[in-house]
Amino acid sequence: MQRDGVPLMRFPINEVFETVQGEGYWTGTPALFIRFQGCPVGCPWCDTKNTWELLPQHYTTLNEILAKEDSGSSAWGYADADELVAEANAGHARHIVLTGGEPAMWDLTELSKQLYRDGHRVQIETSGTYPIKIHDTAWVTLSPKIGMPSGRKVLSAALDRADEIKMPVGKQEDIDALLDLRDGLSAAVKIYVQPLSLSAKATALCAQAAAERGWKVSLQTHKLSSIR
Repeated sequence: MQRDGVPLMRFPINEVFETVQGEGYWTGTPALFIRFQGCPVGCPWCDTKNTWELLPQHYTTLNEILAKEDSGSSAWGYADADELVAEANAGHARHIVLTGGEPAMWDLTELSKQLYRDGHRVQIETSGTYPIKIHDTAWVTLSPKIGMPSGRKVLSAALDRADEIKMPVGKQEDIDALLDLRDGLSAAVKIYVQPLSLSAKATALCAQAAAERGWKVSLQTHKLSSIR
């Protein structure tokens, strides 16, 4: 599609669906999730590995993406900002979550600008390993990916932009890594620790760390309630 004769940026999209945000600060908020395709970070415990690869492309229209039945499929297609905003406007949720994959691989400035223009609130979930190009008032959920196979580093500019840190925790070393990051964060940044795979051991570790340091625990309530 074009606007004023200029081709619109097209984004690789894995799925678009309405649900309830299950993690972090906005837990319990009805939301439209726009899941981007593509992520080179390579977290071994990632629960959306189906979004990693950008080849091959499967769909040619947003309607095909919307009709896809398997939420764990690697099938994806392109959609531009106008199409995604139209889909957001057609739904009930006013809270829009840009997730992935790694959505910060793409310039989201125009997309988020249009969403705000039409009365939405925008949240991005990112690893912090790419510059974050988005509307100034978008809520940035940064889930630091440290020591992953790709070797990509969490950017200091991404940390500066974060509204909340949502740290995946499976062992004490993850708590230690968060403590190292914390020293460079604004005092206003909200900190959540999220147990990997909802394991009892990781949950106990998160609960202890949160109690000791004034953090909060994010329990992935969408998984506990068996919704997407």
